[in-house]
Amino acid sequence: MGAYRVRLDQSSGRWASPWSGVLVDTERAADPLTLSAAAVELGGPDVLLAGPTAAHLHGCSSAEPTPVHLIAPYGHWLRTRRGLVVHNGHVPDGDRAVRHDLPVLSLERTITDLLCTQRPDRALAVVDEALAMIEPTGRERFRATIGGRLASRRDPRGTRRGAQLLELATGRAESPAESWMLCRIVDSGYPVPEVNWSVVGLDGREVYRVDLAWPALRIAVEYHGYAAHVGRTEEDQARAEDLRRRGWILVEVWAEDLAQPARYERDLDAAFARRGVDTRRRRPRALRGRSHRERRRGARRTASRRAHGEPDTRARRAPRARAES
Repeated sequence: MGAYRVRLDQSSGRWASPWSGVLVDTERAADPLTLSAAAVELGGPDVLLAGPTAAHLHGCSSAEPTPVHLIAPYGHWLRTRRGLVVHNGHVPDGDRAVRHDLPVLSLERTITDLLCTQRPDRALAVVDEALAMIEPTGRERFRATIGGRLASRRDPRGTRRGAQLLELATGRAESPAESWMLCRIVDSGYPVPEVNWSVVGLDGREVYRVDLAWPALRIAVEYHGYAAHVGRTEEDQARAEDLRRRGWILVEVWAEDLAQPARYERDLDAAFARRGVDTRRRRPRALRGRSHRERRRGARRTASRRAHGEPDTRARRAPRARAES
């Protein structure tokens, strides 16, 4: 086009520059695929799309494609900047794939990384979507592949939690919100429920399908997202009443409850209590271990005590714990 034409189109607003060194059509400047292509063009032939961006390109719509995530070799010149997150690492040939004519990490590598680095509810939603794209007969094989990758991952941070999330994933969730709900209920210390459980009538035919359930206790959880339930208030109420007449305790969760879980946790505690199950000893944050920084702070405190001649309280407790065990 020539430098003059490029400057003219920039000044007229036809071209936009998400990052210095690359231009995109302004009409597509917010399109995730366009931004992904621009990031690859900026980074050059050595980079691949990674993280949530790669998951989105693999078909997992719950993954946020922006900011764009890239992985580049160690020593690469590209650095993280606004709208672009750059990871450094080695990518074996087997971990490379192509989606929409763009270089991306393979689905297996992407899922493994997200299980260890993303927020638990978001990671679980992506794994559920990935399993849903696979034929039911092949899901356990895929799960075993991811489990093997977690066990052999060079960076061990997050692998234990990742293995827990992998066990929770079923591929039966019909929306990301159902995966988020499952993750938060288990993270709150409740027993693992069944996903999309079929409630059948006396003739054995399915009457309803509830989002989450503990069938032996006849406790069910129904999530009411705005989009799926707008204009269906009367239908939802009739369904809830029929489930209760059939002997189920129904706990209804609304979109705003995901940010403020105290209400539905009270309802769940009451439901379990009615069935004779004591949940007062449940342990919240079951899926969230301490950060490595927290452990280092504990180690620094211990070192400080030793340097000042103070007793190590953890060392005193250890023999008693061994004797009790």
